[in-house]
Amino acid sequence: MALPTYQDVMLPLLQAASDQETKISDAIERLAQTYQLSEAERTQLLPSGRQTIFANRVSWARTYLSKAGLLATPRRGFIRLTDEGRQLLTTHPPRIDNDTLMQFASFRAFRTRDHDPVDNGGLQPPPILAHATLTPDEILRATHDELEAALAAELLQRIRTGTPAFFEKLIISLLIAMGYGGSVTDVDKALVGKSGDNGIDGVIDQDPLGLDRIYVQAKRYGEDNPVGSGAIRDFFGSLDRVKASKGLFVTTSRFSPSARDTAEHLSKRLVLIDGDKLTRLMIQHNVGCRIQETFYSKAADEEFFE
Repeated sequence: MALPTYQDVMLPLLQAASDQETKISDAIERLAQTYQLSEAERTQLLPSGRQTIFANRVSWARTYLSKAGLLATPRRGFIRLTDEGRQLLTTHPPRIDNDTLMQFASFRAFRTRDHDPVDNGGLQPPPILAHATLTPDEILRATHDELEAALAAELLQRIRTGTPAFFEKLIISLLIAMGYGGSVTDVDKALVGKSGDNGIDGVIDQDPLGLDRIYVQAKRYGEDNPVGSGAIRDFFGSLDRVKASKGLFVTTSRFSPSARDTAEHLSKRLVLIDGDKLTRLMIQHNVGCRIQETFYSKAADEEFFE
């Protein structure tokens, strides 16, 4: 089953709290049992790896219930039902979500804080939660992913309209940025010179001492022109002629299933990088792109306030 959203768990979390202090970790466990989450669902981590997705969503539910005055946090890691929260439960609501919380003045103030119409030219304040099923940090990550997808598409288009020589140089620059072959001054040295010479476009040291080498084949193809198994076998033959044990095949398109199957069963180690993976690596290692703006996601330091 899909993990419940942070708004889904608002009512169960309020019900899990009591007049006495309740440990938030116990409430999370109780909710996991309520939703009959599998072990995989319970342990699925955020991209940061510091917290599970389910625990994060419960924490956001706690935050918004607290902003509405329905939950109190008497000390670190604990929650307690407030009089307002107890009163709301007596009405037996079928669900509690952001619309429910808007009836409380403290939550309305929280939703509109820092968005005074007088200070922003009379514009109406945008809602904090534009997506009903996503927490604010999930919205931030989704926006980040969308920006990276757009950047990847732009990078791939620019590579496809460049020259074959530029593409080969880009591959070597990326490998150097990833820690292979030395410094950027080694780029030209790593290129074979004549595109497609013996089926090999570049040679780069795998380690700083040059004890092992990676042979590179680059194919600047269009989206509708996948690399087939024949090109993989040709590259394998080129590696065999230079007595190489491993090679890297990079394309701006994709590899056909038969090409991937061929590479998997050959006696030499061949790594295949298609256009999607290529642009992801470029973004990760800042090749062909640069940081435009940096945002920091911060949280209260609980230890500071103890």
